[in-house]
Amino acid sequence: MNISNNIRKLAQLFVVFFIALSAVLVYWQVVVAQQVTSNIHNNRHCLSDSAPVRGRIFDRNGVLLAESKPSNVAVCGYQRYYYLKNYPSLASLIGYYISPLYGSSGIEHQYDDYLSGRVGVTGLNNYINQTLHRPPVGDDIYLTIDVRMQALLEKYFDQAVPPPDGVNIFPSDRGSAIIANPHTGEILAVLSRPTFDPNRVASGDLQYFSSLEKDPEQPLLERPIQSTYIPGSTYKTMTLSAGLDSGSAHLTDPFYNDHDPTHPQAIGPVTIGSGEETEVFGPVGNNLEPYTVHFPVNLRYGYTHSDNIIFAQVGAKMGASTWLDYNNRFYVGRQIPFDLPVKVSTVTPGNGQSLKVNQLAENSFGQGIDLITPMQMTMIDNSIANNGQLMRPTLVQKIVDPDGATVFSASPQPLGSPISDNTASQVRDAMYGVVQCGSGRFGPTAALAPQLDTSPWAIIAKTGTGQVPLVNGKTIGAEAWLLTQAPYQNPQLTIVAMRENAGEGGSAVGPMVTHTYNDIFSKIMKIPTSPPADPNYCATTGLLQ
Repeated sequence: MNISNNIRKLAQLFVVFFIALSAVLVYWQVVVAQQVTSNIHNNRHCLSDSAPVRGRIFDRNGVLLAESKPSNVAVCGYQRYYYLKNYPSLASLIGYYISPLYGSSGIEHQYDDYLSGRVGVTGLNNYINQTLHRPPVGDDIYLTIDVRMQALLEKYFDQAVPPPDGVNIFPSDRGSAIIANPHTGEILAVLSRPTFDPNRVASGDLQYFSSLEKDPEQPLLERPIQSTYIPGSTYKTMTLSAGLDSGSAHLTDPFYNDHDPTHPQAIGPVTIGSGEETEVFGPVGNNLEPYTVHFPVNLRYGYTHSDNIIFAQVGAKMGASTWLDYNNRFYVGRQIPFDLPVKVSTVTPGNGQSLKVNQLAENSFGQGIDLITPMQMTMIDNSIANNGQLMRPTLVQKIVDPDGATVFSASPQPLGSPISDNTASQVRDAMYGVVQCGSGRFGPTAALAPQLDTSPWAIIAKTGTGQVPLVNGKTIGAEAWLLTQAPYQNPQLTIVAMRENAGEGGSAVGPMVTHTYNDIFSKIMKIPTSPPADPNYCATTGLLQ
């Protein structure tokens, strides 16, 4: 009997143990399995990935921007380090990387297969690595970015800020800027503000990462390619290009102030459209009063002084079909081929309806329903600077494997010619007039002058002030834009820059762009200065009254 009781007690003990063990297994494998698996400090997944040594990221000149180093506390034994102290806004472009499980962004995400060593690896490579207990090594990526230009862009975005006056200029540390080589399409510098610290993200600081995701200013967003804005008067450059190239407009076309309905008007009011599409333009928004007293003025004068009324008529006369065709040529409304995904810019209603004539008129001077990325503006700017030919924008210069062999090398790739050489030349001449005689030279006050005309490298430009809708019934600062090239006679670089809700484009962005060009041309590219401007240019051309 004693033996039977002992066996019974032992059996009961085993049953209790089995039930407890089952409960523990259910808890870990079912209840909290997802939580454990998604924990960035869980190294279990590293076994199947053989803990690859991630490739490095460099700028075009071999300056190290990102690498992985051995770590006793990091996921898979390696932690990613980013060297962006002097160019912090590269963070969202390069992105972050934590582990094979947790996720990544930017170049780190888009080129993960190369950086992780999964491209071009043969079965023999894997066998040798496993036999020698050697982890796979990823490829190195060289960007087209020049960190010297990047550092200047960031320096002057922070320093060259005109004093806010609450009327024309508003404080803003949010914005975008792109420096490009228009002849090759290479992107040389990209600014996106605000930014974040990728080293804190890579270290697994989940509280910090969560705060970034919740931040209303969206520091994780790569604004130059992922944000669209109302372009304001910079978009008159697209309309001017389309009008000149299609033959529907000429720089010498006259615009009057005689209220004769048979004449194109410079001041307005001008009625465009009919029925439900009717809209009256002007005299508000004409931008010519009170300093213009002699009429008629021509289209070039209207572009120089950024007259909305003139450009509403230019667009309406051209017609939606032609205007949209030229937008399409510049890749507006379609996916821009780039090394990172670019948000599609739009100039048409999102409900599939056709563009109404009054909408076309508003769009033609950069208001209405235009929503444009800074990268899209760079495409337009580059084509004009490159004699009408548009080059594919590139960010990745080359990819090099662990043995030093180049597995990919970018080369200039034409995407077509949206406009002719002659049209591009005329538009550049018009942009020169903006800087010498118009909104690129004069600010609301002397203290708010854009300073573009002071550069010895003949910057040409178009300013833009994109009026935004009311927020909670209150007016906020306009999107401040600047589309530029330099030097005038032979553009070597383009810079597109904007500050969000900062007000007047030339005043809010002009000083930054001027200083950036001056330092690049004098200290990095070291090109000769341009001939001084003719002091009588504005009087001779009639661009200033």
